[in-house]
Amino acid sequence: MQAGSLLVFLGLFLGVCWPYPEPFAADQLARRAAQPVEVFLWLDPLAGVAAGLAARTWQPALTGAALILAVCWLVPRLFCSHLCPLGTLIDLSDAVLGRWRHWRGNPPTSPGLRRLRFLVLLGVLGAAAAGWMLAGWVAAIPVVTRGLVFSLGNLQLGLLKNWGMVPELGLSAWVSLGLFAGVFLLSLITPRFWCKFACPTGALLSLPAWRGQGHRLVNPDHCVGCDKCLAACPFDAIEPDYASHPLNCTFCQTCAGVCPTHAIRFGLGPPDRPQDTRPGKTPLTRRQALGSLAAGAAVGVGSRWLAREAHAAPPIRPPGSVPEEQFLDLCIRCEQCLKVCPGPVLQAAGMQHGWESLWTPVAVFTHAGCHQDCGFCTEVCPTGAIRPLELAAKRRFKMGLAELDPTLCLPLTGKAECRICMDECTAAGYHAIRLEPRQLAPAGNIPEGLFSPEEEAAVTSLRMPVIDPLACVGCGLCENRCHTVLARQKGLLPRAAVTIKPATEQPGHRS
Repeated sequence: MQAGSLLVFLGLFLGVCWPYPEPFAADQLARRAAQPVEVFLWLDPLAGVAAGLAARTWQPALTGAALILAVCWLVPRLFCSHLCPLGTLIDLSDAVLGRWRHWRGNPPTSPGLRRLRFLVLLGVLGAAAAGWMLAGWVAAIPVVTRGLVFSLGNLQLGLLKNWGMVPELGLSAWVSLGLFAGVFLLSLITPRFWCKFACPTGALLSLPAWRGQGHRLVNPDHCVGCDKCLAACPFDAIEPDYASHPLNCTFCQTCAGVCPTHAIRFGLGPPDRPQDTRPGKTPLTRRQALGSLAAGAAVGVGSRWLAREAHAAPPIRPPGSVPEEQFLDLCIRCEQCLKVCPGPVLQAAGMQHGWESLWTPVAVFTHAGCHQDCGFCTEVCPTGAIRPLELAAKRRFKMGLAELDPTLCLPLTGKAECRICMDECTAAGYHAIRLEPRQLAPAGNIPEGLFSPEEEAAVTSLRMPVIDPLACVGCGLCENRCHTVLARQKGLLPRAAVTIKPATEQPGHRS
């Protein structure tokens, strides 16, 4: 099941999420909508619960969270042991890192390590209650998806398309890759250190087992005290007296596989031997739990206050995005929208838009423009930060507004006629840019009778671009074309003369 789950995850990530080549067609969007690549993100309950709590609203991932928590009430932490692609990758890395591990088997663990994941979980939920989405930093599936987007996804893009399309890895990407690598390097301490002691998703998944139906049972008449189960358990779930720790056990059944006398079995329903489990053993005291919630809430309140005081430049969000404050609450920073973007025009935000926007998707039009026939990003968001849009609605969605720089634009400075922005806009079907004749200089220096009135008007005027704010949706195709041709290829401009600015009103459909 682990291998199959990992193959499905990678198939969705590398296949279904692969940016489709041009030209785009509506049937490609329909096929994408029928293939839910966000299914693993839906099954991460921490992502769904934190997003719903932060945004104070229902969103799609809550359904997946409810489903997987109900399953874990029957089979404890089934997702961790059988389905989680991050856990499977950690198992694979353990095979490599184990040779450098100081401890052989499981080293002694303190109660402090066992409570760490619950402290992180409550801190994340406290921050979400205060309106700050911290789950994207530490929830299992956002961590693995984001890490693979910046590593394997960029490698796939460069090898199979063009290395020039790979976005430059900024500080935010390196921080994410560092966190991703740290998850695996923790296994130098003990196998599956992240899963046993640090993963807040695993902590949330283990809570239903506290009074759940699944139990690991030991027959004391058959147990010979060989300690093989203690050494083999990958989740530190067996006590020295061979009883199970219910909040740690994942029903992986590794211990049963190594037991020489078959003294261990797994079953559903009430345990036949109450001493085999310890349901009253809580991971945290009430003071520790309340302290973690309060600390997370304080971090959330402080972050929101700092973000508002910083007055950072507003970003340009993908089409279909909800208003900015709600977007920050719902976005779990999984980077799934970056992976499906064919340009890719969507890139992960750094600190230029404030601390709270870190790793959220922003449109970078110097890299690519938002194609008029593409709406893949609107189909993959697991929490509704980017709403699903039909292609016709996507073409009307206002991401921003194009603006001409009068100090750079060749016609506006009187240097030459240029129409590449209008041609690009017209080809995309928006018709938001038109050319209008403008008088450059009085005709007093031209000898009378040398030209006809029409010729004289043509000599002393240029056709200059004018942007229609009602027709412009801020797709960035004009900015990308101007930057590519005039700034990068011909070197006539230091940067694009037409740029997309965030719309003054909230994002939405144009009239």
